[in-house]
Amino acid sequence: MKVLLAFLVNTITNFFIGLVVAKFLGPEEYGRFALAFAIAVVVQTALYDWLRLSATRFYSERTRDSAPAVRATMDASFLGVTLFLFLSTGLYALIGPELDFESDLILLALLTATANGLFDYSTALARARFHDHAYGRLLFVKNALALVLIGGGAFLFHSASVALAGGVASLFGTVLFTRAALRDPGAPFRAAELQTTKWLVAYSAPIVAAHLLYQAMPLASRSIVASVYDFAETGQFSLAYDLGMRAVMAFGSALDVLLFQIAVAAHEEHGEDRAKEQVARNMSVVFVFLLPACVGLWLVMPSVEALIVPGQFRGPFGHYLGLLLPGLFAMGFMSFGINPVFQIEKRTAPLIVAAVAAVVVSLALLFVLPWGRDASNLAIAQAGGYLAALAVTIYYALRAQPVWPSFWDVFAALVATGVMYLALAPMRAFEPGFFTMLLQIGTGAAIYGVMVVIFDIAGLRSIALALLRPLIARA
Repeated sequence: MKVLLAFLVNTITNFFIGLVVAKFLGPEEYGRFALAFAIAVVVQTALYDWLRLSATRFYSERTRDSAPAVRATMDASFLGVTLFLFLSTGLYALIGPELDFESDLILLALLTATANGLFDYSTALARARFHDHAYGRLLFVKNALALVLIGGGAFLFHSASVALAGGVASLFGTVLFTRAALRDPGAPFRAAELQTTKWLVAYSAPIVAAHLLYQAMPLASRSIVASVYDFAETGQFSLAYDLGMRAVMAFGSALDVLLFQIAVAAHEEHGEDRAKEQVARNMSVVFVFLLPACVGLWLVMPSVEALIVPGQFRGPFGHYLGLLLPGLFAMGFMSFGINPVFQIEKRTAPLIVAAVAAVVVSLALLFVLPWGRDASNLAIAQAGGYLAALAVTIYYALRAQPVWPSFWDVFAALVATGVMYLALAPMRAFEPGFFTMLLQIGTGAAIYGVMVVIFDIAGLRSIALALLRPLIARA
């Protein structure tokens, strides 16, 4: 639970920092910031994400003692990949053609990719060992530094470059400050093994390839918006996508922080059949929480815009996010509900097929949908691609996963969400504000929560009672 609390605090802080950056940069400069950050995410995914995935799946207290080559190989690989990136960047600067984007922003994007890759790898190591204290300290230090360096840089200089530089400094500073807690004295570089590298890459490569295609989609969308419209419209489009995706992924990740490691532990201790049963339970929990969260976000959108979205972004923010939300739900459920089926089996090739389907459907929609005064067609195309990916992922998972959530859990969650929607939809016309949002959230949570308790959807009532009994007994 400490890990979950730390994660939630991190999520709230990231939201606040994102809003501060958008407010003080403004749409045009935020558009540059968002485009550079999208480049960083693509580079990080391509070069470093396999280390995070490998640490989450194969590193643990048991392997730390019994197989030190795993940690040594991952550490040595991070260093090797970073050297490759910087040598390639230097070579391109000498002989490569000039790019149609500010060179300082590209360089900062590459530094951001390395810093974020190191931070994500470090947090994955802490999570894999259930090292709650180290995980919480990493997030706390990162958030404190980011608030000062990124938010302060945007406030003082109104510059995308300064904000990105602040992000790089905060990430590197965090890892340096907390490095002692994550050291493995028994895993020096010389213990690294080429065969272990091949094994880790073989597991991670399909997932990384799929993630890379998904991350390339927002990068392509932002580039197209900047070319067809301008950086200001890129900023409007990007803030809606960034905050919406961050909300959905944070919600799913908060569950995944606990659920996936439980499934991995079940696999290690009891075998594949028990792990698949746990994955099915996890799938139910993710669906039961994520669906009403996404519907609820749309319902409270007017108040969210009025209360927290910077004035320069209001209107376009709600419009774009409303178009993107179905696709964002699909990405969240696929990432944290369905994909663990393949991760537990170490058979991740279907994820690439799903990602290719997303790209193909997005491109097809982009050619079919008409162009207007804004980038609505790009938002619809991107959401449509994510929905197609979810459909393909479910198709392959049905063939691989013998145990699935009960039909009743899925049906009951749909009905409960529908009842919540019918109750809250009239409130969307209320005057946007804090009390309206509080009324909507309280009413929605009460309605959905009562139905979950009455019908024990996904076994959540039973889990809650099991947690409460010791507290009641002590009282």
